[in-house]
Amino acid sequence: MARLRPPEPVEPWRGVRDATRLGPEPAQVAPPSTGGPDQGAAEDWTEVTSAFAAVERAAPSGDCLNLNVWTPDPGASGLPVMVWIEGGMFELSSTAAYDGSRFARDGVVCIVINWRSGAEGFLYLGDGIANLGLLDHLAALQWVRENIAAFGGDPGNVTVFGESAGATSIGMLLSMPRAVGLFRRAILQSGAAHQVTPAADALRIAGYLAGKLGVPRTRAAIVGAGVERLLAAQAELKAELMEKIAAGSGGSVDLIVGTNADDWRLWLVASGAIGGITDEILSGPVRSYGHQPLQAFGLIAGQALPAYRERYPTAAPGELLAVVQPDWWMRIPAIRLADAHASAAAGTYMYEFHWASPGPGAVHALEIPFVLDTATPDAPLFGPMLGEDPPQGLAQTMHAAWVAFARTGDPGWPRYEPGRRATMRFDTVSRVAEDPRAWERALWTGTR
Repeated sequence: MARLRPPEPVEPWRGVRDATRLGPEPAQVAPPSTGGPDQGAAEDWTEVTSAFAAVERAAPSGDCLNLNVWTPDPGASGLPVMVWIEGGMFELSSTAAYDGSRFARDGVVCIVINWRSGAEGFLYLGDGIANLGLLDHLAALQWVRENIAAFGGDPGNVTVFGESAGATSIGMLLSMPRAVGLFRRAILQSGAAHQVTPAADALRIAGYLAGKLGVPRTRAAIVGAGVERLLAAQAELKAELMEKIAAGSGGSVDLIVGTNADDWRLWLVASGAIGGITDEILSGPVRSYGHQPLQAFGLIAGQALPAYRERYPTAAPGELLAVVQPDWWMRIPAIRLADAHASAAAGTYMYEFHWASPGPGAVHALEIPFVLDTATPDAPLFGPMLGEDPPQGLAQTMHAAWVAFARTGDPGWPRYEPGRRATMRFDTVSRVAEDPRAWERALWTGTR
């Protein structure tokens, strides 16, 4: 694979290639570290980062566009196919923590893909090459269409599912002409499709990155700086940006979209910042949400914070931010996507994940081991968040719903329609709620 270039078909080889080990990973920055004034939260997060470090992963390499396949029977035919696109803030990409064996156990061919993230996958230089990470997704899906029958799968019955950055990527794929026909269904977990950077802003970010490297803003010059310098500059640039912050298409695709009840709390816990947020700090991001029309959906900045304070009168500033951020970043975009898709001929379904992990709550990514049916205390990466006795009934329920959707397009609860907005709330006892986020929806659409 040529660095900072679109993916290309693999060169053919003779004989048999060993495919029993994980392939190389993309070059990427380290996972987030702990810190901040909330020491208890930082200690909780240490378990998660330690679990990430303990996952047996392959070494990074430029030749990283590979995937893992689990099949119930390579001699079968016509089996449903599910392709997992993992999250990681568009900075991390690793197949190692995602085990698709339970899908194969239940008659589904499951695939987990690697893709380029960070600057390697999304650097924009205005030279006609953009969003290489999304092109990596397309290349993987094209491979699935051409080859999955050899593993027993049906290339005409492919479901893409992903979380966070993976879900957001799927939202983008829904609008890409080149993706038409590559998948029949889609599941978006804690991500939608509204966080798009305008080309001018992307060029400015590329200029900052090139400045950090001390090279011209050209593809050749940035490649010449080397992977290690690029990753270091990317991490430094992100840190500076965070400091500044602190001061119709896709109508033929069946869709599930949803979020977790405490999605953004994970990041505030991860940084240890939740206890250090003040009213002054809180007003900054909320005001910025209201001034970004593509992201605010009609929310007026001056009305936002008073409305949330009235709604949650006893919440500390950090806790209030943990409520506002998932509405802006994930929940309202999910509702908007469901509303837009509900008029299509294909099915639209909404969910919320409500099971609260001991300590942090129903945080971002917590639903993944339940979807994969790997919710045990020793599960790779996610185990420390699950406690000693995660509910196996919830894992069976969620996993079965995803399998049913991949097979038939129906996960087992009523379709989402604007008049009712049926939403499956997954918990130890799962049930359908009607329009459960009416207050937030009305506030962010300006109808409150």
